[in-house]
Amino acid sequence: MRIGYLSTIYHTSFILKSGNIGYKNSDETEWQLFPTGPAIMEAFKDKEIDLGYVGLPPVMIGIQNGMKLKCVAGGHIEGTVMIAKEEYDSYDDLGDLESVLKQFKGKSIGTPTRGSIHDVIIRNLIVNSDVSINNYPWADFIPDAISENEIAAGVGTPSLATVADMQLKTKIIIPPNMLWPYNPSYGIVVQEDMIKEDEEFILSFLKAHEEACNLIRNYPEQAADIAAEEMGVVDKDFVLKTYSISPRYCAKIPEEYIKSTMDFLPVLKKLGYMSTDLNPEDIFELKYINQVHKEPAHYY
Repeated sequence: MRIGYLSTIYHTSFILKSGNIGYKNSDETEWQLFPTGPAIMEAFKDKEIDLGYVGLPPVMIGIQNGMKLKCVAGGHIEGTVMIAKEEYDSYDDLGDLESVLKQFKGKSIGTPTRGSIHDVIIRNLIVNSDVSINNYPWADFIPDAISENEIAAGVGTPSLATVADMQLKTKIIIPPNMLWPYNPSYGIVVQEDMIKEDEEFILSFLKAHEEACNLIRNYPEQAADIAAEEMGVVDKDFVLKTYSISPRYCAKIPEEYIKSTMDFLPVLKKLGYMSTDLNPEDIFELKYINQVHKEPAHYY
């Protein structure tokens, strides 16, 4: 089985990849690292991967363009933050998004690739304002761009916030829950062919994914040890700090997750990323996660 994943440390990929939680044929899994959600979508398109960890807006764009994919589980919500240097006032200081964003009039904000969930969220907020967006192929480039005054702020994952704080002493100026409440920061997405050919693998993988979500939520110290060792370039404290920025971990796909996903449709159309509508059943297949996770969601 070929799985595409991102460098996002709070995804369950690092725990499952470590071998600490097994699933069907886990020893035979080929893990492929990608820089962004849109890059994972290209791999899906080229049939290079069978399953991926990815935000829902790129998936919606792909499905509209004819790709046969289904989101079979959640993983995390509210995974987008906005950071800037200490000189800028935060949402807590000013009390509303408009006032925060006005500080960046005539300036640039950096975010990952066009069509990523972070790109879509910030472009929606700065429509008709004198703020420009710089897109980067890897989020790792954003802290350096802030340091070199190429951009005034960055929008990305909690991992970005942790890295930038350690390197530059930046701060979060808009927290995840204020940028887009309940936004589906990532889900587990599969090729529809897998649904037809290997339902047993999907169920087995989702059981492991759910167990890893529970580990992050309930035993973050243990999860951070595993993830840090697996990634190899960060320590446990880095992982714990990242976990704590937006501690919304669960494998369930509740109605709120679906509604927030569907709320992206008019925004994606407004931004020119999509031209047609989708229904929830075009995006989601719930029967597997509903077998694995029968209780209510644990995001909040």
